[in-house]
Amino acid sequence: MQTLKAFIFLFVFSAFSFVNAQKIGVVDTEYILGMLPQYKEAEARLNSQIDTWQNDLQNQQSEYERKRAAFENEKVLLIGDQLRLREKEVLDLEKNIKTTTSLRFGSTGEISKLRANLMTPFQDQIWAAIQRMSEKNGLGMVLDKTDNNVIFLQKRYDYTDKVLDILLKGTDKEKKSKK
Repeated sequence: MQTLKAFIFLFVFSAFSFVNAQKIGVVDTEYILGMLPQYKEAEARLNSQIDTWQNDLQNQQSEYERKRAAFENEKVLLIGDQLRLREKEVLDLEKNIKTTTSLRFGSTGEISKLRANLMTPFQDQIWAAIQRMSEKNGLGMVLDKTDNNVIFLQKRYDYTDKVLDILLKGTDKEKKSKK
């Protein structure tokens, strides 16, 4: 009798635990971003700006190298104020290059800020689409494959395409309304 009660309790307990189990889904946000045409356009604009800044920095660097070499060659001929003036000019160029590099390319530079501003609206769109998809499919938890924390995934648990469909349906509607 004790064994029968224990067996029934175990059966009921396991039945309830299966009922309360959460469904888990996985999405690949990096893949989703790569498939969004608006993101590709915004990233192309950002990369264009970065290229422009890199070219400016290379021009400054060449000018610095040229003036430094000229200063080194003429150093023995210069005296007094001329020497200090030319040396200050070379040092100012070097300082300007370092400042520009840190302001634009540093960890808290303009590129980091622009990239963050670029990503925020797309992350918000993806987040909203994931919420809708998870509510529609009854998912209790959604993981991101981009973080490389998923070791194995069966295709039926990958909801990336469903999230992408939600996002792209919005852009298709916008295109039709513009026509």
